[in-house]
Amino acid sequence: MVGADSGGDELKVTMASARPTVVLVPLCVPSHLPSMFESGKRLLSSGGGHAMSLTVFFMQMTMAPNLMSGVADLIRREAGSGLDIHFRYLPAVELPADSHGGEDFIMRFIQLHAPHVKAALSSLAAPVAAVVVDYFGTTLLDVTHELSLPAYVYVPTSARMLSLILRLPALDEEVPGALEDINGGAVAVLPGTPPVPVGILPTPLLKKDPNYAWFVYHGKRFLEAAGIIVETVAELEPATLAAITENLRATAGAGRLAPTVYTIGPPPSVKVKVTGDRGEQTHECLAWLDAQPSASVVLLCFGSMGGSFPEPQLHEMADGLERSGHRFLWVLRGPPPSGSPFPTDANLDELLPEGFLERTEGRGLVWPTWAPQKDIIAHSAVGGFVTHCGWNSVLEGLWHGVPLVPWPLFAEQHLNAFELVSVMGVAVAMEVDRKRGNFVVAAELERALRGLMGDDSEEGLRAREKAAEAKALCRNAVEEGGSSYASLQKLARDMSKHCGCEAAA
Repeated sequence: MVGADSGGDELKVTMASARPTVVLVPLCVPSHLPSMFESGKRLLSSGGGHAMSLTVFFMQMTMAPNLMSGVADLIRREAGSGLDIHFRYLPAVELPADSHGGEDFIMRFIQLHAPHVKAALSSLAAPVAAVVVDYFGTTLLDVTHELSLPAYVYVPTSARMLSLILRLPALDEEVPGALEDINGGAVAVLPGTPPVPVGILPTPLLKKDPNYAWFVYHGKRFLEAAGIIVETVAELEPATLAAITENLRATAGAGRLAPTVYTIGPPPSVKVKVTGDRGEQTHECLAWLDAQPSASVVLLCFGSMGGSFPEPQLHEMADGLERSGHRFLWVLRGPPPSGSPFPTDANLDELLPEGFLERTEGRGLVWPTWAPQKDIIAHSAVGGFVTHCGWNSVLEGLWHGVPLVPWPLFAEQHLNAFELVSVMGVAVAMEVDRKRGNFVVAAELERALRGLMGDDSEEGLRAREKAAEAKALCRNAVEEGGSSYASLQKLARDMSKHCGCEAAA
């Protein structure tokens, strides 16, 4: 059964059964919500989770109606899932008016929901097995402590980013000034992991301001959780995960239980169809790929908040693609409207250099609106992926064994790019000028594409071999007996213990 309340102050969901429920409190943005929600569904479908239901609390992001429209679409899609899932809209809050940046705004926005989360948890008819909060929402751990409920933190990014957050409280005491001024230009993260160049740290960590302070805060509060759920594969980041476990034990100290780390990624990709007048149809991008040779096309796609570039960069991209000689599928978006971080549909005639589409006709497709990235990456014609290095996109690429070219844009994406190239070896490096707004010149894009797709490139050959190995690791991890499978089973069992329903599971 899937149920949803009508929003506002009244929370009207009636549970279909007395099954204990796992409550998810996501951040309703594309890089966070889908990952947490799909993990919750997999938890219910696991062998240990069938005795539980799922309840999702949605914070109403009134400043971003398109995001709430996406939430409504998600609820409608799940109506036929057959899983015991329930949804609640929390009452809207007055938006922070004096925040000091994007991260400060988000953390304070979540913090304002604490009384509503407490009221909603207290009103549930079914016992609560666990509360899972987004890793930006550790202020809500105060609520779980007050109600004596076990809490888990969900981290939809790499283990390396998690290690950096956990290291930050100690680093904050060790370094008197801003991290960007560290002598030597590298940050020692956790024992057993290589130093991280300061130049690839997420922007909010470079200066000691309110945005930075929130990440220090999260690094401390992670220790209060019963567990940390990470959307990664143990075999992809073994040294980092081992260091995290050791650090958590040492930091917790004698007599305290350290949070358990559960690595449950990646979620398997699912084929999506487009519904039209003639019923289900293949998406136009996929139809175009059907006509291309195997592993011949490079995909350029930059996530839900990327894909829109200023005119000088667009001209460099077009020039680089044209000169590379390789087939490409470029998801190009238009500039976001005022007050929104999300791009619009692109007007290709206005954005692209004159004659580019005609000169590349047949070997290139520029798609000006949303595209089904998961399905495109899964297509046999795709042989490379230029990505912004959002972690969800990285895992989608590795799930299908597609080698990458990193073009990081914001958040922890520069850190992810470093890991993909220098640690995993699944990517061909490309010079991205962060000081110029992550600018890439045409010659560098051309070089990277030739390296990625060319048969005579040692760098590309290594990336393809490592990507194929990563594919096998990801596939094995989710099979019965694999690391992610076992971790998900353990998570379900541990949550069942909290509410005394382990025997039923």
